[in-house]
Amino acid sequence: MTTSFESVRVAAVHAAAPFLNLDAGVQRTVEFIHEAASGGARLVAFPETFLPGYPHWIWSHTSKYAAPLFAELYRNAIEFPSPQADKIAAAARDAGVWVCLGVNEREGGTLYNTMAWFSPEGRLAAKHRKLHPTNAERTVWGRGDGRDVFIVDTGFAKVGGLICFEHSMDLSRHALAAMGEQIHVASWPAINATHGDPNAGDFDHYSTTLAAAHAICAQTYVILVQGRISEEIVERLGMKPGPDAPTVGGGISGFMGPNGKWLAEPHRDTEAVIYADLDLSIIPFAKFFADGAGHYSRPDIFTFDVNRAPQTALPHSTVVEGTVRATADT
Repeated sequence: MTTSFESVRVAAVHAAAPFLNLDAGVQRTVEFIHEAASGGARLVAFPETFLPGYPHWIWSHTSKYAAPLFAELYRNAIEFPSPQADKIAAAARDAGVWVCLGVNEREGGTLYNTMAWFSPEGRLAAKHRKLHPTNAERTVWGRGDGRDVFIVDTGFAKVGGLICFEHSMDLSRHALAAMGEQIHVASWPAINATHGDPNAGDFDHYSTTLAAAHAICAQTYVILVQGRISEEIVERLGMKPGPDAPTVGGGISGFMGPNGKWLAEPHRDTEAVIYADLDLSIIPFAKFFADGAGHYSRPDIFTFDVNRAPQTALPHSTVVEGTVRATADT
C-alpha cells in the first residue's frame, strides 16, 4: 500500500431505504450512488444496515410482536453473491466510485450487520461484519470474527470502518490505526429518534464523541454517517403515541478532521447527500504530534495481535450429493 497525500471528495447518505423491501432499497441505493458520483464523490458512505433497514423494534417490541418483523427482515436481507449485490456492484462501476454500504447480510440461517465495500471495478471488494452486536441487537445478528478487521486500499486513500458501538472497542480502533487508516467510515442508525432505546437521549453524544476520539487517536478523517426514521418506519412499527414511540427524522451525519473537529456543521433529520473535500496532506501534521500506532506507541510494553481464523460451526466441509460431509481435519 502507498500513502496518499492528495485531496479527495467523499459523500455521506443521510437517509432511510424503503423499509424491509430489499429490491426497492437496492434501487434507491443505486440512485444515491449516482447522485453522489454526480457531486464529484470518489467514495460514498451509507448508514448502518441501510438495506433493508435497522430493526428498531428490538428496543420497543416484545418477542411476540418482534418475531414477524424479524421474519420479514430475514426474507429481505441481502446475500453475497446475489442479483441484488450485482446491481449495487454495477452501479459502483458505472458511477466510478467506491461504495461503503450498510446491510443486513444473510448467510445460512443467520443474519449479520455488515459493512459492504464495492469497488469502482464493479465487485464486492470486502465486507466487515459487526464484531459484537450491541445489547438487544443480539436477538437479530450473529457476530463477526478476525477476518473483519482490515482496511481497504482504494488507490486514493487507506480506508476503514466500524459500525456503531464497535467504536467503543479500543483495540479494534487501534488495529485500523496500525494499518495506516486515513479515512474512517463510522456508520450508525438513527437511535436518537427511536426513543425506545434507553440510550437514545445520549446517542448524539456517544457517536460524535467516539468519532472525535478516533479521529484524534488514529490521526484520520472520519465520515460519520447515520440513518433516519422515515414516515414508513414509524407506520410499520405501529407503536401508540408516547415517549417511547419513534419520531420522523433523527440521525446526525458529517465529517471530522484529524483534530476531531467538524469540517462543517453536521446534517440532521432530513434526507440528503452531503459532501466534503478531505485534504490528506494534513494527516502528517497530526502524526508529527503523536502517532498513536507509531512513534507514540510502546510495543515493548503492550502487545497486540488479531486472530484472523474463521469462527464457524463447521470450518472445513464439502457438499456431496446434497449432504454436508466433514473433512478429516475437523
